Amino acid sequence: MKYNELAVNKNTRPTRKGRGISAGQGKTAGRGTKGQKARTGHRKMPAGFMGGQRAIMQAIPKLKGFKSIHAKAEIVYTDRLNDLKGNVDNFVLAENSLISSPYAKVKVISRGELKSKIALETQFASKSAIEALKKAGGSFKKVSVPKRAKKTAE
Repeated sequence: MKYNELAVNKNTRPTRKGRGISAGQGKTAGRGTKGQKARTGHRKMPAGFMGGQRAIMQAIPKLKGFKSIHAKAEIVYTDRLNDLKGNVDNFVLAENSLISSPYAKVKVISRGELKSKIALETQFASKSAIEALKKAGGSFKKVSVPKRAKKTAE
């Protein structure tokens, strides 16, 4: 056993701050004299607190309304579906440039006259659009938005 390998246990208690001037850390207890940081609770300032001046959330002007995080459904009108035949889903609509992406929500709305017999598979359709589809001999099936294929690590 060597002198520098001796384990010495500290035999002192932690100092109890703010217990009188004879206690070692009394009176101001190491906080200095007066001021905001000498007070209790100064470490728990509310978010955006800027030292007593007007907070940044109060200084910025507020805008009316709100912006939804959910993407709106793209609208397709029934008279634009006359050129299509057979099963029509998001991919067919995207190929024919009726929607921007096959992975977007689609709502079909009635406008004009639908003459072609199609089996429509989209996310939404108005009641009048469904009636127009059935009148033309077609059908409507509600399906979820197609998921993108996940990229595999090569």
